[in-house]
Amino acid sequence: MLCAISGEAPQFPVASRKSGNVFEKRLIEAHIAEHHTDPVTGEDLSVDDLIELKSSHVVKPRPQTLTSIPSLLSAFQAEWDAITLETFTLKQQLSQTRKELSIALYQNDAATRVIARITRERDEAREALSNVTISGATNGDAMQVDNQELSQELAEKVEETMQQLSSTRRKRPIPDGWATAETIEALEPKDSSEPLYPGSSIVSIDKEKDLALFGGADGVAGVYSVSQKQVVNALKCGSAVTATAWWGSRQVVATSAGAVKVFEDGAEVAQLGSHAGSATSLALHPSGDILASTGVDKSFIFYDLTSMKVALHIYTDTEISCSEFHPDGHLLGVGGKDGQIKLFEVKTGADAASFDAGGVPNSLSFSENGTWLAWSVKGQTSVTIFDLRKMQTIKVLDVGSPVESVHWDYTGQFVAVAGPGCVSVQQYSKSSKSWSEPFRKAIPAKDLQWGPDASSLVVLTPEGAISILG
Repeated sequence: MLCAISGEAPQFPVASRKSGNVFEKRLIEAHIAEHHTDPVTGEDLSVDDLIELKSSHVVKPRPQTLTSIPSLLSAFQAEWDAITLETFTLKQQLSQTRKELSIALYQNDAATRVIARITRERDEAREALSNVTISGATNGDAMQVDNQELSQELAEKVEETMQQLSSTRRKRPIPDGWATAETIEALEPKDSSEPLYPGSSIVSIDKEKDLALFGGADGVAGVYSVSQKQVVNALKCGSAVTATAWWGSRQVVATSAGAVKVFEDGAEVAQLGSHAGSATSLALHPSGDILASTGVDKSFIFYDLTSMKVALHIYTDTEISCSEFHPDGHLLGVGGKDGQIKLFEVKTGADAASFDAGGVPNSLSFSENGTWLAWSVKGQTSVTIFDLRKMQTIKVLDVGSPVESVHWDYTGQFVAVAGPGCVSVQQYSKSSKSWSEPFRKAIPAKDLQWGPDASSLVVLTPEGAISILG
């Protein structure tokens, strides 16, 4: 009996009740499970319709090709040939793989050498670029090679300023007539100008707290008198104003073209230098003899204001968004687009410390106590208070809306905060060692400055107007 499916003698024969055909049990059960029919007649068929047949164990006969010694030898020869051919193919594939691996290793080695050479050339180019600046004198574009440290005269001035300020700061009392929490609470909008310079982003105020300097996207800056309620000088800067500062009675303006210009009595008297791209911030040293500018070209420049020349030009590894000198004058704090705040030594330009800001800083302000640093991050609603002695955050002040600008007052009691949602003042009490918010008004602001005795605030609005809170 042969299986109707395989044509071979079944090991476990069964017969169909309906067709009478004999099948191998495992084959017919698999067919029924899939088709439910008899494979010969096509009739419906189930496992219950199968009858097991009793038979003796069947020994399969040998294939005809293996019934004699010559046929066995022939089979062995064919198998040997197949193994030999497979071995030859494997050897060919192994040789090809070795060649491809060798080529890949050579390419990797060459790429590593090229990367090392390019990295070395990049570092050399950075060093060379940090040593060479373009002098911004009005008589030409002469190249000037800078030292990597301030001149001895300026370094001594920095050291002298630091010694003088650090020794007297802690003993300095709060000036008579200085604003209190009650004074801050009573602040109200007092005066406001019409929009003067649309696109303005920063305002600075002179030492007498009467003249506000700011400029807009049209390349014109203005000096606004708070007492006279009008612009007393218009300064033509050539391109959009990105930063302003006061140097005594003279105005310093940085532009989107990278220029840093000095004005006096409404006229440009000097161009100190230039960044390769937009300048982003200006900061005046406490001595009054050094000015710092930063730019998107990843550098900051120190200018010797006594000679109107570049004193030091340092390149960093990221674009710089904001800066400010430490109250003692020995450090410059900068905020970078990489989310880091770095402190640089003024005398050498060396990196003194760095810490994570939690985002791109858009404003820095050192407290007059010399130990606290406040900063805000673009798009965030909080102000971080950082202790420079402990190198850790001691307070995060949330004002509820994005923050554009942060400024400590002279006594280190109050922090003024400006943003598109509000103007806020945060107060720290030494006696209770706690923070409070004596003032908040829903006044949109791009920047602000403290007025005389911190009894008023000079606010720059998003429309480019000046608003006085008093």
